Amino acid sequence: MNSFNKPTLRNLILFLSSGTYLGYLPLASGTFGTLWGLPIFYWLSTQRLWTQILIILGSIFLAVLLAGNAEKIWGEKDPSKVVIDEIVGYMTAIVGLSFSWNTALLGFLIFRVMDILKPYPIRKIDQNLPGGWGIVLDDVLAGVYSQVILRILVYFQVI
Repeated sequence: MNSFNKPTLRNLILFLSSGTYLGYLPLASGTFGTLWGLPIFYWLSTQRLWTQILIILGSIFLAVLLAGNAEKIWGEKDPSKVVIDEIVGYMTAIVGLSFSWNTALLGFLIFRVMDILKPYPIRKIDQNLPGGWGIVLDDVLAGVYSQVILRILVYFQVI
């Protein structure tokens, strides 16, 4: 018996990978899934930088595992219901920054633009890496791009 046939494990994978079912929304599921990043940003900003980094690295590996398994369960490549990749991508965008609503919302917008436009080499990662790695790492790289932009804006005191 395949481990995905066990209803509890299967349901847990689908629940977590879909951002507590926000990924099931018919429109803009990635944007709605990214909303989980806002309370996570608030909480992460209260942690030491090394703790934040460890939490994000652990979250990325968990997201890869969950997204890859959800892909197998649904039987489709990079299902739109999977939004855990957007959550960890946004976490990557805000790591080490102080929480403010300006930073949170601007980071949200910049991350969504990077995730949607997928500038080079994000699209290549999305297309060429298999399973959970391809689903998650393109969003993590979009988060890195967003982090750089946010740091520049903070440095020049735009936010």
